[in-house]
Amino acid sequence: MAAALRLAVAVTCALVLASACQGLQVGYYKKTCPRVEHIVRAEVKKFVYKNAGIGAGLIRLLFHDCFVQGCDASVLLDPTPANPQPEKLSPPNFPSLRGFPVIDAAKDAVEKACPGVVSCADIVAFAARDAAYFLSRFRVKIDMPAGRLDGRVSNASEALDFLPPPVFNITELVGSFAAKGLGVEDMVVLSGAHTVGRSHCSSFVPDRLAGVPSDINAGFANVLRRRCPADPTPADDPTVNQDLVTPNAFDNQYYNNVLAHKVLFTSDAALLGTPETAKMVRDNAYIPGWWEDRFKDAFVKMSRVEVKSGKQGEIRKNCRVVNHSHPHNKHY
Repeated sequence: MAAALRLAVAVTCALVLASACQGLQVGYYKKTCPRVEHIVRAEVKKFVYKNAGIGAGLIRLLFHDCFVQGCDASVLLDPTPANPQPEKLSPPNFPSLRGFPVIDAAKDAVEKACPGVVSCADIVAFAARDAAYFLSRFRVKIDMPAGRLDGRVSNASEALDFLPPPVFNITELVGSFAAKGLGVEDMVVLSGAHTVGRSHCSSFVPDRLAGVPSDINAGFANVLRRRCPADPTPADDPTVNQDLVTPNAFDNQYYNNVLAHKVLFTSDAALLGTPETAKMVRDNAYIPGWWEDRFKDAFVKMSRVEVKSGKQGEIRKNCRVVNHSHPHNKHY
């Protein structure tokens, strides 16, 4: 029985990505840091209950980490003289990416309990899982595997190369996710995270409101025009909630918004672009619990993308800087 189970897991891992399951397991820190998930959850709770938007930021943080150099906390690294342009300063991440202070607080608390044991990459994954749990009012419960190591490389240009921008059409979206070993349904299901959070006007005004033909609902477009300047600039770039109906609830409302043509991005509207993805949108919108169940699986699958093991990574002492004692770090 155990042998059959191991075989099934091995086959699944091979289908996801060659490195997808390396060393990752639920309860990874059971012996070395048994309270880690409780500690991270307590920190996330403090921040999210003060500001639900931070929860949305933490969910996005995992996505933006995993799509660039894999799930290795490379998105957390601060600029240094040797590396003045890390991922966090790239346009898809700066100034919009939120949640860094939560990770710092969680890492500090974890280090006090178990110094040098838990990677920043795992803390990012746990924190994103916990944010989904709290914002869904405890409906989205995810068993998050752990065992990721922290990377030593972080380049702003790679964030532009790998993170799908809001102007992508359906073909480009499918390709972007496929490059990370994620399927069409994973892409549609993970897009549902746009049920929380906010967007800067500059991310959708030129593409959706500036007289370009678009399928956006006319009334919704007028609401957005009242909130956004016609030509957003860095000095004048307000934010708008992604989901105006239930802005702080991690629920399936996003798919109803897609069907009603009341979504911000071209990449959101694009989900109606093929019969296959349009059916997925309808199922997620109309069948209770359908999206939540699929989100759990897709989120864990994303959290396994290109994880580092062995000499490829380390366990950072401070999530914002690489450990300088390592011989590889002189190349950083």
